Amino acid sequence: MIAQSSSKNTPSASQTIRGKIIDYVSEQPVVGASITLLNSKKGTQTDADGSFSFGKMPIGRYQVQVSSVGYESQTISELLLESGKEMVLEIRLHATANQLAEAVVRAPSANLSGAVTSIQSISTEQIFRYPGTYLDPARLATAYAGVANSNDQANGMVVRGNSPNGVQWRLEGVEIVNPNHLSNAGTFSDRITQNSGGVNILSAQLLGNMSFLTGAFPAEYGNALSGVMDMRLRKGNDKEHEFTAQAGLIGIDLAAEGPIGKNGASYLVNYRYSFTGLLATMGVKFGGEDIRFQDLAFNLNFPTKKAGTFTLFGMGGLSSNVFAAVRDTSQWVVQKDGFDINYKNQMGAVGVTHSVNLGKRTLWRTALVASGLSSSRDAYILSKASFEKFPTDNDNSKKIKNSFSTSLSYKLNDNNSLKVGVFVTHQYDKLLSVSENTFKAEGHATGLVLQPYLNFHLSPLPKLSANVGLHYLNYTYNKTKSFEPRLSLSYQLSNNQSISVAYGLHSQLQPAQLYFAQSDFFDNNLANAYLGLTKSHHYVLSHQYTFKKGSYFKTELYFQKIFNVPTFSGNSAFSALNIIEEYQSANLRNLGDGENYGIEFTYQQFLTNGFYALTNATLYRAYTINDGVRRNSRYNGKHIFNLTIGKEWERSKNRMLGASVRVVWLGGYYEREIDEKISIARQNLIYKDAYDFTVKQPDYFRPDFRIYLKKSKEKYSRTLALDIQNIANYQNVSFSYYDILQNKIVRQYQLGLIPILSYRWEF
Repeated sequence: MIAQSSSKNTPSASQTIRGKIIDYVSEQPVVGASITLLNSKKGTQTDADGSFSFGKMPIGRYQVQVSSVGYESQTISELLLESGKEMVLEIRLHATANQLAEAVVRAPSANLSGAVTSIQSISTEQIFRYPGTYLDPARLATAYAGVANSNDQANGMVVRGNSPNGVQWRLEGVEIVNPNHLSNAGTFSDRITQNSGGVNILSAQLLGNMSFLTGAFPAEYGNALSGVMDMRLRKGNDKEHEFTAQAGLIGIDLAAEGPIGKNGASYLVNYRYSFTGLLATMGVKFGGEDIRFQDLAFNLNFPTKKAGTFTLFGMGGLSSNVFAAVRDTSQWVVQKDGFDINYKNQMGAVGVTHSVNLGKRTLWRTALVASGLSSSRDAYILSKASFEKFPTDNDNSKKIKNSFSTSLSYKLNDNNSLKVGVFVTHQYDKLLSVSENTFKAEGHATGLVLQPYLNFHLSPLPKLSANVGLHYLNYTYNKTKSFEPRLSLSYQLSNNQSISVAYGLHSQLQPAQLYFAQSDFFDNNLANAYLGLTKSHHYVLSHQYTFKKGSYFKTELYFQKIFNVPTFSGNSAFSALNIIEEYQSANLRNLGDGENYGIEFTYQQFLTNGFYALTNATLYRAYTINDGVRRNSRYNGKHIFNLTIGKEWERSKNRMLGASVRVVWLGGYYEREIDEKISIARQNLIYKDAYDFTVKQPDYFRPDFRIYLKKSKEKYSRTLALDIQNIANYQNVSFSYYDILQNKIVRQYQLGLIPILSYRWEF
């Protein structure tokens, strides 16, 4: 342990802590709320606008305690004040009829979903502090119970044994297309995925409050089976101009924020260019690949005195991955070395939101968001004699979502509220996939995705709260629909114990590669276009015990009964629950089922007195069921264990040293068994059963380590960090395949040791 030292000759750098306290439902300011900085014992109260401010506070870690009559008291932990940036908070208070003796300890990010079970709040500060995140919220989510990464090279989230295809991405409360660079990363066939990629297009520097839901979602969430990543953009500083520059292996980030005029309007903008792209311009490649990406994002906030608040936001990203074969066959080692592969990805989203109070009890929120994604991949095999190129694969996809949403939140009284809303999305899909001159998928679709919902929150008893809701999903392209009831109950057993139960029926549209699958055996070219929605009953039982010193222990028991899964008619092992990027050229029917169940244990210590910890264990099972035959799902890893611990030392008034370790131990996923003899005889990859995942991979193990040093001056702060991922260089299996060049089965491994050095400057 490093001893704390003092420096009498060096003045301590300082900065402002300020913010606003608002009602969770109506977003009206909470006047006269008491705010206490526990570290310094300083306190104040909110003014008529719900605002508060602490000027010239010494830099360092803080805990903010908020209390007000009629509201649940909160202690906001894990707050870091740095000299280069003001701390601007927006804290939402929940009304309660039962004032608890102890304040509820929360992370800085707020739960905006209303969920009482299977919900994690994610903050940007955690993304920067935890090891192994690549500054990506999806990778941070895998530190929580029930969530695992599909592959080191990608941010695909396997939630409670479900395929990453069951996850939905939202921005400002509205569903968007896949917001990730390099959406073919970490896949078996190198093809395009629906919901994952190498790294998120949104830089962590723009992200604000985020909620990650893993089951039994509230009524406003639809078109997702396994999880929802609900990303929110933070507002720029409305009083001071601030700038951030960051350089590391992920890329070079440049951010600026500040006021627009004098009426509280603000801007926030960030540009990032990949470090690998800079190296590629100098001829340096990773694994023989030229990998590049860049992105730009912004958020403009315009509050008014009477007309409410308007925001204008947008994001856009370009990425590419080019693999060019060496024109020397003596250097070819594996099958891929004889190919040229070009991948390109373009994604963008732009939107406007408006929120206004209609009286003291009603909040009206409206959003208009357009997002689009275009991806292409072309593969060519080279002649060994002349290196002439012959096309083997061509994949082109396009998805556009134009969404309008509006909602009314009405506070009936202090403990009861009603929210009614609707999402109307005009969705366009186009897909073309050709492999060795054979069409795998081709088609396009245009339709509306209609999703009205309502949720009634009530407290019939002082210690009991409930959410009763209904969601409706209708896809007009193929006239599929679903009525989905939602229910959750939470009971306060004591000041520090609660028990909750939740149920929801959920459904999701099929991936485009199933709707547009092509086959010579089809009666028509789009036999799968009218596949119904896959549906799932979610049941969750949760118990949480909160300790006095900013920690809690939570247990969740869950069960998912999945039905209407696309499969073949008859006794077949194929299940759409097992696919990610693959194509299935066969006539499918909604005849399959699935079951996922498990128990999760979580202990979290929020950062207090320089120490924090997050450890969890998940025991689970995931199965596909066709014609009564139960089979292991592809992602039936059976166990997930995570341990993250960290410590910070204040070396002087203006310097802080921190270190953290994360250890991941996952049960191995399943893959298909390769028929080696027939593969060698036919010089092609042949499985014993093309659809049955029967071979269990070895367990996955990875330790990550992060160390960082923060230095602060009067006007700026700097952070130097070293993040070593897979510090033990452990070889984790990715998949096995038959390699034509080596004429044998080859095992492909995931990423080894990767050191990531970064430097961050805020001023």
